[in-house]
Amino acid sequence: MKVSRSVLLITVVLLLGGAVAIALTVNAPHPDPYVASVMTLQGDGAQGRIIFENNCSGCHGLDAKGEVGPSLMKVSQRRSDTQLITQVVSGKTPPMPSFQLEPQQMADLLEYLKKL
Repeated sequence: MKVSRSVLLITVVLLLGGAVAIALTVNAPHPDPYVASVMTLQGDGAQGRIIFENNCSGCHGLDAKGEVGPSLMKVSQRRSDTQLITQVVSGKTPPMPSFQLEPQQMADLLEYLKKL
C-alpha cells in the first residue's frame, strides 16, 4: 500500500500536536485552587487512615473493601490524584456526600488511599 507524502505529513503533524497538547495538560498547574493546594502538600498515611475511619468507613468499610460504597482497594490505580480529590469534595456521586476537608487532611487521606 502506497501512502502519499501529504497524508504522511498530516499524520505526523497531528501526532506531534497531540503529544504537545498532552504534555501541556500534564505539566500545567491545576485550575482548581483547592486541588492545587492539596497537591503541594505531603500527606501522612497514618493520619489519612484516621480520617478514613471517621468519615468513609461507614460506607466503604473499615477495610475499604466496600459495603454501601464501592471497594477502594487499589483505587489509586483506577483514578488520578485529581479525580480522587474531586470525588471526595464534590459529592457528585450520590449517595456519597461532599466532604469539606482542610487541604492537609485531604493530602493525608489521599496518601492513605494510595496505600490501599
